[in-house]
Amino acid sequence: MKKLVGAVLTSAILTSSALATNGDNMIGVSPASRAMGGLGTGICLEPTDSIFRNPGWLARQEGFNLSFGGILFLPTVKGRFKGFFDADDTTQGNVMPTDTGYITSDADTFTIPEIAITSQINDKVVIGIGAYGVSGMGVDYRSKQLMLGPDGKYHNGLAKMHTSLQFMRIVPAVGYKVNEKLAIGGALHLAWGSLDIGAEMGYDADGDGVPGTFWNASGGQSQAYGIGASIGLNYKPIPNICLGAYYQSSVKMKYKNVFDSNNDGKFEDLKLEQPQEASAGIGWRPIPELKVGFDVRWINWSDADGYKQFKWKDQVVFAVGGEYMVTHRLALRAGYNYGKSPIREKNNLNVMNRNSIPNFAAPFSDYHIQWFNLIGFPAIAEHHITFGFGYHITNHFTVNASYVHAFEKKVESTAMNGQLLVGAKNSQDSIGVSLDWNF
Repeated sequence: MKKLVGAVLTSAILTSSALATNGDNMIGVSPASRAMGGLGTGICLEPTDSIFRNPGWLARQEGFNLSFGGILFLPTVKGRFKGFFDADDTTQGNVMPTDTGYITSDADTFTIPEIAITSQINDKVVIGIGAYGVSGMGVDYRSKQLMLGPDGKYHNGLAKMHTSLQFMRIVPAVGYKVNEKLAIGGALHLAWGSLDIGAEMGYDADGDGVPGTFWNASGGQSQAYGIGASIGLNYKPIPNICLGAYYQSSVKMKYKNVFDSNNDGKFEDLKLEQPQEASAGIGWRPIPELKVGFDVRWINWSDADGYKQFKWKDQVVFAVGGEYMVTHRLALRAGYNYGKSPIREKNNLNVMNRNSIPNFAAPFSDYHIQWFNLIGFPAIAEHHITFGFGYHITNHFTVNASYVHAFEKKVESTAMNGQLLVGAKNSQDSIGVSLDWNF
């Protein structure tokens, strides 16, 4: 068992990456949760969710449970830049208008692993541990030679932007059943992150709003570590009603030597704090074969270092879903998830003002912040529809699967009376599978 757990955790660290869907967070972790719109606060679904989402459910887990699986994530991300192209690579050179149109990123396939183990110590206490790839983003426009300049060469109108943010958590947790109606729990979140930001970007040296000298600003992949915690509870006032709530703290991260913002050859650090969040939910079983749930989740992007300076808005995420037992072996699931994009459309952005980004040396204008958001980190998906099933192959072995589709969302922003425009489109499909044993 130790070798199995070690192998899966190693795989999680090496392969976790995604462009996720509530901001840069996954709507849910386990296939059961994702198939039901990302539920997991007011209704207990899998050992995975009782550890990561609401540890208040952990004390309801019986016996010994093992779950591992993964998600195949297939985003379709497109970026657009309309503005000016400095053809001879000087700050005030041969500037010509250009419009790339919408160009598809090459970063279109990711794998995201997960594993969870719970063990019932006695009638009151259950312990567990899980490891999950839970957050991330990524684009790659390096191969896109989009514009033919007066020098007879093709140039990359999206600055060869490539980004990769990977974030996983290893979560030990404990749950305690106060009585048959109330259970509480807590978890420690040991976080690992990896960030790469690369671009051949125009540096606005003279402050006229038109990019000038180009340089390669990538510092390579940088890793960081952090720690957080979560607490949760669930309450059953009557047997067929479940109420739940949890709070998850922020996780402070600093990625070292990740970007050269002022073209001095020295790569700077970037603080990028995973935000705090809180959630409340309800689950209801009107008949033995059917259970439904509704969760509300608040994600505090606007107070998290990095996201705050890049002007992300807080999200209120709504999730609704249900499960119907067709037979004693087969359960069908469906759901819906909505969270308004933390990156909003903006017009007539200021190209002259200066915003500090921790710990970048050069400040960014409002327009360049939005350019970075929409070209490099377009976490703008809003509406998700979800389906899935669980099949009990034996009394102790279950296969769970999910499919999630995020409908295409477009965000565009302008500056200089529309002479500058930056835009992003994002749609996603993902398939998740887990193998679950209980004893």
